[in-house]
Amino acid sequence: MSFLQPSSFMSKSRSYAQLLIFSWLFLTAMALHLSLWVAPLDLQQGGNSRILYVHVPVARMSILVYLMTAINTFFFLLTKHPLFLRSSGTGTEMGAFSTLLTLVTGAFRGRPMWGTFWVWDARLTSVFISFLIYIGALCFQKLSVEPAPISICVGSIDIPIIKFSVNWWNTLHQPGSISRSGTSIHVPMLIPILSNFANFLLSTLIFFVLETRLPIPSFLESPLKEEIEAREKPSPLA
Repeated sequence: MSFLQPSSFMSKSRSYAQLLIFSWLFLTAMALHLSLWVAPLDLQQGGNSRILYVHVPVARMSILVYLMTAINTFFFLLTKHPLFLRSSGTGTEMGAFSTLLTLVTGAFRGRPMWGTFWVWDARLTSVFISFLIYIGALCFQKLSVEPAPISICVGSIDIPIIKFSVNWWNTLHQPGSISRSGTSIHVPMLIPILSNFANFLLSTLIFFVLETRLPIPSFLESPLKEEIEAREKPSPLA
C-alpha cells in the first residue's frame, strides 16, 4: 500500500484550500449583493429586516455545528482516537462563535420589535445555555481530555429544546418560518437567506480544513497516550 509523501500531501491540501477560499469569496460577494441590494425591505420592519439574512442562517449553522461536534465527541469517547478529539475541539470553537453571533444578531433584531435587547424567552434562553455549554467545554479543554467531550455530548439534549421551544411554550420569539412542509418567507427574501447559509457552511468548512489539515498526518500515527500527555504536561513558564 502506498501513501502520499508529505510534500505531495501539502501541495494537494494547499490547492484544495485555495479552491475553497475562492469559492467562499464568490459566495460572500453574491450573498452581500442579494442581501443589501436585491432583497426588498419588509413592510413593517424596514431595514431592520436585513438582519434576518445573517441571523437565520447563522442560527441554523450553530445547530448544525453542534450536532457535528457531538458526533465527533461521541466517536472519540467510543474509539479514543485523537483525530476525533481534534475535530471535536475545532467544532467547539466554531460552534461557540456561531452561537455568540446568533445571540448578538438576535438581540439587534429584537430591540426594535420587543423594546429590549434581551428577554428570558424560551428560545433565547435555550440558545444562551448552548453558548454556556460551549464555554464550559473550551475551559475543560485546558484541564484534561475527557470532560470537554462529555459536556458536549450531555449538552446535546439542549438542541431539541432550542428547535421546538417556540412550539412547546408561548414565547415572544416567532415560530420557525422554514420547515419540511414549506416556508412562509417570501421568495426574494428566502434566496438571500439560503445564499448566506451556503456562505456560512463553506466558511465553516474552510476553517475546519485549515485548522485540522496540518495535524492530521501526525494524529494518524500517534497514539492517544501521547496526545493526553502533551495536553497534561505542565507549562515551562508555570
